Amino acid sequence: MDLKDIKAIIDLMKKNSLSEFELERQDFKIKLKRSGGGNAVTYDEGPPVYTLAPPAAVAVPSSATPSAVSAGNNASAGLSDIKSPMIGTFYRAPSPESANYIEIGAEVHPETVVCIIEAMKVMNEIKAEMRGVIVETPVDNAKPVEFGQPLFRIRPL
Repeated sequence: MDLKDIKAIIDLMKKNSLSEFELERQDFKIKLKRSGGGNAVTYDEGPPVYTLAPPAAVAVPSSATPSAVSAGNNASAGLSDIKSPMIGTFYRAPSPESANYIEIGAEVHPETVVCIIEAMKVMNEIKAEMRGVIVETPVDNAKPVEFGQPLFRIRPL
């Protein structure tokens, strides 16, 4: 990873008001944190570890991420959540001119694409991962989302 990539990550953190970012690959690890204090950069023998300070929250989940669907606090209502499997920007449609992937009341199947999340300029299709009917969309289009944040509420079928 070069300095240009690190600057792009920092810009992404600022744009999405994120305070933490961590990435680990084979023999390389980078960790960026923003807080109210000054800047601090640390380096360890072996894989480099960078720490920055000043405001915003990015965390890159490990490769063993939990399912994007969970019952959450909606168990009493019989609803499940389709949760964000990553941090990024939520989009309901593939482009500004296109129709939304799904609307409230739409029936979805496990392979149905329900939205995309842009993370580091990569568009990631998010699938329903279960069968049901969409009953609510608690996230506004083109807004930042956190890992595990509910994107849709679904009544399982």
